[in-house]
Amino acid sequence: MLELIQQPWPWYVAGIFIGLTVPTLLIVGNKSFGISSNLRHICAACIPGNVKFFQYDWKKEIWNWFFAAGIVLGGFIAMNFLANPDAIQVADATKSNLREAGVTDFTNLLPADIFSWDSLLSLRGFFFMIVGGFLVGFGTRYAGGCTSGHAIMGLSTLQWPSLVATICFMIGGFVSAWFIVPFLLGL
Repeated sequence: MLELIQQPWPWYVAGIFIGLTVPTLLIVGNKSFGISSNLRHICAACIPGNVKFFQYDWKKEIWNWFFAAGIVLGGFIAMNFLANPDAIQVADATKSNLREAGVTDFTNLLPADIFSWDSLLSLRGFFFMIVGGFLVGFGTRYAGGCTSGHAIMGLSTLQWPSLVATICFMIGGFVSAWFIVPFLLGL
């Protein structure tokens, strides 16, 4: 049984489990799925002030904190106790392209050549982690939710803004993968 959990699951199995989250949340408590709203709930709980955006009954959304904590705990358990011992599968052409850009570590999900404390102090690391993190946060707020909220919950409930947001997320991902990341790897 442990070997089954340690192996990567095909998209059609994992996707079904992720997809079942939506009707489960709707049936159990009429709740919507999304992670980025937790930051708003935390700010509403911790920042006493007169900011209209944070003036609502955040206590009704505390279940979402437990949901997010479960994601973090599940990730910790998976990484430390259920990690797949096999090397990460990266296509040879991708490895070759990345090696030309100075990325040689393919042992983890994220290459340590880019995503480490040491590389944070470099120009490349600053753009990938600080500027990239800012853009993700800004885009999440600007789009009115994160990719999980729009692409999983919004599309399954047939919301037009979620379709537009998901299309824009995909276009942004393609542009980043083909143009921005290769440029940044050259820094």
